[in-house]
Amino acid sequence: MYPQKKATRELTKLHNRRLVFTTIYNAKQISRADVARLTDLTPTTVSSVVSELMRKRLVIEDGTASLPRGKPPAVLQVNKDAYHMICLDLAKASFQGAVINLRGEILCQRSIYLAGRTGDAAVAVAFDLIDSLLPTIGSPVLGIAVGAPGIIDPDKGIVHRAVNFEWYDLPLRQRLYERYRLPVYIANASHAAVLAEYTFGRRRNVPDLVVVKVGYDVGAGTILNGEPFLGHGFGAGEIGHMVVVENGERCMCGNFGCLETVSSSRAIVKRAQAIARSNPASLLNKFAPTPAELDIRSVLCAYEAGEPALRPVVAEVGHYLGIAIASLVSVLSVPYVLIAGSVSNFGQPLLDAITQEVYARSLARMVSQTTIETASLGARIVLLGAAGLLLRHEMGVI
Repeated sequence: MYPQKKATRELTKLHNRRLVFTTIYNAKQISRADVARLTDLTPTTVSSVVSELMRKRLVIEDGTASLPRGKPPAVLQVNKDAYHMICLDLAKASFQGAVINLRGEILCQRSIYLAGRTGDAAVAVAFDLIDSLLPTIGSPVLGIAVGAPGIIDPDKGIVHRAVNFEWYDLPLRQRLYERYRLPVYIANASHAAVLAEYTFGRRRNVPDLVVVKVGYDVGAGTILNGEPFLGHGFGAGEIGHMVVVENGERCMCGNFGCLETVSSSRAIVKRAQAIARSNPASLLNKFAPTPAELDIRSVLCAYEAGEPALRPVVAEVGHYLGIAIASLVSVLSVPYVLIAGSVSNFGQPLLDAITQEVYARSLARMVSQTTIETASLGARIVLLGAAGLLLRHEMGVI
């Protein structure tokens, strides 16, 4: 009986601490009285919790609120540099790492080009990235969070299947924890991307949201009722391996005609290289020494410069993405679908092609209630999603 009462009391204290911290975090600046009003906690409880958060330097007083009469109350805000977070994006040809504070501000960022490394050699690159970031950190480290490709069990931190890097049942969290002895969280990169938009982006705290990340690989992350939707087996959103072209090109997963074979940055670069080889006068050849050295950045530059042969390529990419997104809209009926990743930089023509296809394949009423737009966080989206992951698990920010 007594241990159970103690545990309940401790859980209540933890719940209240997380609730108060989240309320201050989401409000940015707020008085104790307003915290009590928003949380339905008593002023005494709020005062006690705030005192504890201030002792831990998580919350600070910053000036006073203006009132028509009476003593102005002190205003509270989160101490954004109380902790720093080590965040990794392992879903690109270059692994990205950053030190990020509690407000999602990137303080230091590094990258290491994979150069085709897979398996344990790719894991070693992630270690090197963290090792290069550690000396730059000037505050206690909250933990390490990773956005990675493939099907991931976030509870155990295991990458079950990431074919592009030849990771199969990789215990990534365990390996990171054994090396750094810090809290570690792992998520699928697309799941991290939607958490980034929900935590820091233009559609912050929108309870139902989908982010489709289109870059080196293709995937979707979903927030439903304010919670990440991972699906049974944690594979929700693996649309990159939905077959959209009958008898199409063989995918790295072993199937033929997957969405990744026609819509990923790799697929676009492959088509651009063929255009550049067949037409020496193409603008593509102005942005790389040889067709073989074209990458998605140089293809985007050629597109923005007006290369006409890329217009039908972008339209076709939008067509195939629209097929997959129409299914998402029909099943989930969410108000926002955000397009992220390097391919999203093709901008409005890509969005127009996607939207046209979604309208052609879904009920008009459902589509009319869904906004399809570019995500707001750019190339930082997975890094910031990793930060959101740490804030959610370590600080209770939701």
